[in-house]
Amino acid sequence: MPFKPLHDRVLVKRLEQDEKTAGGIIIPDTAQEKPVEGKVLAVGPGLRAKDGKITPPDIKPGDRVLFGQHGGTEITVDGEELVIMRESDILGVLEGTASRKRAA
Repeated sequence: MPFKPLHDRVLVKRLEQDEKTAGGIIIPDTAQEKPVEGKVLAVGPGLRAKDGKITPPDIKPGDRVLFGQHGGTEITVDGEELVIMRESDILGVLEGTASRKRAA
């Protein structure tokens, strides 16, 4: 990855959500919301405190995370649309491999 975040910033790739609801209704592209689940690609070294010490981030590359609908700044790196945000904008880490499907 040719992009390295600074300080407490995290680079995230949005994960696509299903185009169908649990009831089988197909959602058109124009009505779909942006995914709020993503995979962490890169993490900055951490936030520097007033005393000069760096607090390492709790997030690591490869983590699947949840973040706010409009959180972060969208950027394009090597033709790929990514989101860069502060670690504090991340709501939580998804543990396990199965993603939850949106209920109808």
